[in-house]
Amino acid sequence: MGAHSDKAREVLLDAAEELFARHGIDAVSNRRITEHAGTANHSAIAYHFGGRDEMMRALLGRHLEEMNRRRTAMIAAFGDDAGVRELLAAMILPWLDHLASLPAPSWRARFLFQVRSVPSMADSLSGVAVGSPEVENLIQRLQAALGDIPAEVIRSRSMILGSMVLGVSASYEESIQTQGTTPNWTAVGYFFIDACTGMLSAPATHPDEFTSIPSVAYLL
Repeated sequence: MGAHSDKAREVLLDAAEELFARHGIDAVSNRRITEHAGTANHSAIAYHFGGRDEMMRALLGRHLEEMNRRRTAMIAAFGDDAGVRELLAAMILPWLDHLASLPAPSWRARFLFQVRSVPSMADSLSGVAVGSPEVENLIQRLQAALGDIPAEVIRSRSMILGSMVLGVSASYEESIQTQGTTPNWTAVGYFFIDACTGMLSAPATHPDEFTSIPSVAYLL
């Protein structure tokens, strides 16, 4: 694929990410995306991606390689005796470092928040490699570090925490744009690490009472 085609793909992805973040996934047509991208070719999404679902997969897979490189570096620095806080730092900080690196205004957190909230995205999400070996390794090490807390409780708490991290990140991203908030994603990251460490490490007093949180694809 040539440089011109690569650039056209990126422009379309940028336009789609912004419009989806602002208006929701189902409210934005392919035609609107192409017009926002500044192209008169209303079949550009089909030409460059093959269709809307393929474009969504490209959007969801954006930047994951860079985040996983950062995770790999953090994991390598820990050694074998990393605790819950360190493991959560490797899970969370690469995501927030990525958000901090985006040009303003950024739309990434708000786009992913919209993805999580729309049932119609299920088909597009299926088969997307949104996780990674690095993330799976961190999850396994977290389960080992949390000792006697049942795995199902850890899984359900993680789903809640994933929604919290993404929702707060989306709200913070919006406040940077609309309220002139001075970005400090590092501070947000350590707030998350403290909160997530506390919740994951809390005793499970009734582990069988409420552990049926629906599974959600890991998007960070």
